[in-house]
Amino acid sequence: MVVIGSQSILGSYDEDDLPDPVIGSVEADVTFWNDLDDRKSDAVDGAIGEDSGFHQTYGYYAQGVSITTAVLPDGWRERVVVWENRSSVPGRAHCLEAHDLAVAKLVAARMKDYDFVSALIDAGLVSPTTLRERAETLPPPRSRTARVLRWLDGHEHRPHAGR
Repeated sequence: MVVIGSQSILGSYDEDDLPDPVIGSVEADVTFWNDLDDRKSDAVDGAIGEDSGFHQTYGYYAQGVSITTAVLPDGWRERVVVWENRSSVPGRAHCLEAHDLAVAKLVAARMKDYDFVSALIDAGLVSPTTLRERAETLPPPRSRTARVLRWLDGHEHRPHAGR
């Protein structure tokens, strides 16, 4: 299983170490390495998706998505973070590395995504330099990369609270 949404950050950091804007979601976007027809992802929606018995019982849910849902930098598959604990054995999740996740969020370009990445940068959990390097390896179109880089430029030059 691959967690590609915002909750994949929990593969890299403990929830207690993350700023509030990063941990607010009750949804985990999940996919699978070998699910070319999205059957497994569809099964996730039916079993533990939004409004399922699981969701009603536990207050959170998984959304099955396609492996191609997120636009990610080259090499992301080699950088995934494997998450497992005693309660998940033999299962384990492959989570996006924090910088790859942040770049995917910047590509998605929703206000909540910008807030998410801003919080990670401001907390020192991702490096703007690494984000730039990863953005340069995004698949075409080049305009998408340029938009991400412009946002990073603007973020670096914004007035910070407390200055």
